[in-house]
Amino acid sequence: MAEVLVYVDHVDGAVRKPTLELLTLARRIGDPVAVHLGPGADEAAKTLGEYGAVKVLAAEAGEFADYLVVPKVDALQAAYDVVSPSAVLVPSSAEGKEIAARLAVRIGSGIITDAVDLEEGDEGPVATQSVFAAAFTTKSRVSKGTPVVTVKPNSTSPEAAPAAGAVEQLQVSFGEAATGTRIVSRTPRESTGRPELTEAAIVVSGGRGVNGAENFHIIEELADSLGAAVGASRAAVDAGWYPHSNQVGQTGKTVSPQLYVATGISGAIQHRAGMQTSKTIVAINKDAEAPIFDLVDYGIVGDLFEVVPKLTEEVKTRKG
Repeated sequence: MAEVLVYVDHVDGAVRKPTLELLTLARRIGDPVAVHLGPGADEAAKTLGEYGAVKVLAAEAGEFADYLVVPKVDALQAAYDVVSPSAVLVPSSAEGKEIAARLAVRIGSGIITDAVDLEEGDEGPVATQSVFAAAFTTKSRVSKGTPVVTVKPNSTSPEAAPAAGAVEQLQVSFGEAATGTRIVSRTPRESTGRPELTEAAIVVSGGRGVNGAENFHIIEELADSLGAAVGASRAAVDAGWYPHSNQVGQTGKTVSPQLYVATGISGAIQHRAGMQTSKTIVAINKDAEAPIFDLVDYGIVGDLFEVVPKLTEEVKTRKG
């Protein structure tokens, strides 16, 4: 089978879930070859091999950490030149989409972003996308060059399929542009102990109805009882009640969890665009006419300050 390049998203060798999803999708159209940049390749290879990587191309250089994006594009292009793949898959993060776009320009290929599914077609891989605020589903393929596709997190469930996962060193030559933008400082993000918003299987979000930053602990308590991430609507973020990094919506993050719980959120199109592809949607709102109820699988008309604490308590009771 043809080989498919998969760009590895990891933290010091700890492979993140979106990469496992990419490997699962890649196996539908070829043999996955993982590209691991930075430290921890040997440790990562165990996981990558478990999920189907036939080999792992690894490169470690200070440029990956010291400069923005371009060194990683140089490395991915080097892997492309070595493998001559039938497709290149990259996670749909902000950085991932920039890496994918730059690579597509360099190799003269088309790009598809934010795919939610991937399958083999008669004329190459076919990607499924949710477009126009998830109002339509489209199927697309690249008509020129090697398809470069970015895939949204939670688009599929990772499935193990053990393969060799042998590590091979990738030789990378950095171009002049690689050192154009240096990272001069870093501030580690404080860990909440909760899952990453875009990767979480369950998300609990609060909106204008939460009525203040001091009340968001109600949302956090429900999220913690479910092992969920916490999200917020644009209205809540703009009011300063919750960090922008937790915003779900067209100008925030797009999530597609197995379960999405919207509390005190009216359901404006801006918010719906960021969560509409969730598998199961539950809304709690005291306004029976709120647009969010047109979208949900389950709706509760009631005061979130009464409903959410009771729901939290019930979850805790059932978990024992």
